[in-house]
Amino acid sequence: MFSNRKLLLLLIPIIAEQFLNSLMGMADSMMVSNVGAAALSGVSLVDSINNLVVQAFNAMATGGVIICSTYVGQKDLKRANDSARQVILVSAFISFVLMLICLLFRNQLLSIIFGEIEQDVMQAASIYFLLTIISYPGISLAAAGSAVFRAQSNTRLPMNVAIVSNILNVAGNAVLIWGFGLGVYGAAIATLCSRLFSAIVLLAFLRRDNQQIFVREYHKIRPDFEKIKKILAMGIPNGIENSMFQFGKLAIQSSVSILGTAAIAAQSMTNIFENVNGVAGIGVGIGLMTIVGQCLGAGRKDEAIYYTKKMIGWGYIAILSSCLLTYAISRPVTFIAGMEKESAALCIYMLGWITIVKPLLWPLSFVTPYAMRAAGDVKFSMIVATLTMWLCRVTLATYLIRVVGMGAMGVWIGMFCDWGIRGIIFTIRFRSGKWIHKVVG
Repeated sequence: MFSNRKLLLLLIPIIAEQFLNSLMGMADSMMVSNVGAAALSGVSLVDSINNLVVQAFNAMATGGVIICSTYVGQKDLKRANDSARQVILVSAFISFVLMLICLLFRNQLLSIIFGEIEQDVMQAASIYFLLTIISYPGISLAAAGSAVFRAQSNTRLPMNVAIVSNILNVAGNAVLIWGFGLGVYGAAIATLCSRLFSAIVLLAFLRRDNQQIFVREYHKIRPDFEKIKKILAMGIPNGIENSMFQFGKLAIQSSVSILGTAAIAAQSMTNIFENVNGVAGIGVGIGLMTIVGQCLGAGRKDEAIYYTKKMIGWGYIAILSSCLLTYAISRPVTFIAGMEKESAALCIYMLGWITIVKPLLWPLSFVTPYAMRAAGDVKFSMIVATLTMWLCRVTLATYLIRVVGMGAMGVWIGMFCDWGIRGIIFTIRFRSGKWIHKVVG
């Protein structure tokens, strides 16, 4: 079903889109860091919350990719279109509800999650959190729109939208932070506008009826609870998995926050680098969902297994290349970002270990479960990821930081253990073949 050329045409735009989206956080952090370490720390702490929200929205979109790509493989475009309408509806409803809740309790959330932190850091975090909360519907609807396009193998359009969106974000940061001196306010406004832009443009293009899946008359969409149930059956376990992952990161961030501003800034920038060097592998995994979904929809299970193995191999190449590239640019980036010498040195030290370990452990632990999700084997992935996150990463990292006194490096030792154990379990599951029989109906 997929030649190498077709695979590359599918994957390259996804990888580029993921990379550009990750640059949004890096651009904010780099530009805000020139305002001061407190501003950088505040923005980075809030981004750890926002990442939780983004992952939850992406999980709902993932449910849409699985369902719609399976129907495309079955050549049942009516059900694919009906499902796409429900994905948009669910994404809009959840995002608006969450936005309202976070607006009402934003200060309490910051205090509960991060506890007693320095006053200037909390002030920056409060400002950035308030304005980025308003962007939640934009994030959710953009994720849903991108998912529908990917389900029909159109990955170029979401990439092009991401390019323009990131240009707007960086330009807005430059004008508002440096031109008008708005600091954290400027970064938040630029991010808000770029996210709303992505959602509006993707939903507008989704109205075109010259494609396999299209959605028109958004105001006339009404709930179809049978389809919503299927979407949530795929999306909720994935959402729990991603949310537990982000909750774990927040728990770890709580431990890091006691280490002082320098360590927070170093850990925050290292997180950004680690997100960037993983986007190529994530792009391979996201593309794999479309591939496996269409293969299984067409009843070609052997091809689903074949392409999964192939994409795991490509995942190794992608992660190794992106890790080496990210490490190569780390020193110039920390210099341009104006990081303090102590923070920059700690950041580069931790990134060096990530560059060694991640290409060895990450692909098996993260690319493999994308194929399982596309087959509907979402509960197993959720259970394994949640257990390894809390039993390995969070528990070990917290112990190393708070008891052993290892500092921020304890975070990454816990993460390496998580990757290793998760990879072993998913490999055993994949080789057993049990996941392949859970085809979405």
